[in-house]
Amino acid sequence: QVQVVQSGGGLVQAGGSLRVSCTASARTLRAFAMGWFRQAPGKEREFVAAISWSGSSTYYGDSVKGRFTISRDNAKNTIALRMNNLKPEDTAVYYCAAGLRPTAPTMGVHNMYDHWGQGTQVTVSS
Repeated sequence: QVQVVQSGGGLVQAGGSLRVSCTASARTLRAFAMGWFRQAPGKEREFVAAISWSGSSTYYGDSVKGRFTISRDNAKNTIALRMNNLKPEDTAVYYCAAGLRPTAPTMGVHNMYDHWGQGTQVTVSS
């Protein structure tokens, strides 16, 4: 069983930066694709970013391209999402997810991921 535990997030003014991260308990986390999704009140879950098991390929949702950066450290079983130039519309609960099934065409599909973190609130004030 893979457990995903998130940390970071919080409150920031528009234009500021935040970092969210997650760690996972799997001994072979390096085999998992990792993704970040977010969900704002009254909205569907939205793809934010994903990274391949090796870290060689990254993927971003259109709304965050150029502002967010996903990274991973397999030696530490850690995945991070650096968020710059935050906007009020970035306000949401952010979820970290791990999965063995995602491939390049499906990295942004939330139901391809099997293990989810508890969620972290990110609030951007205007």
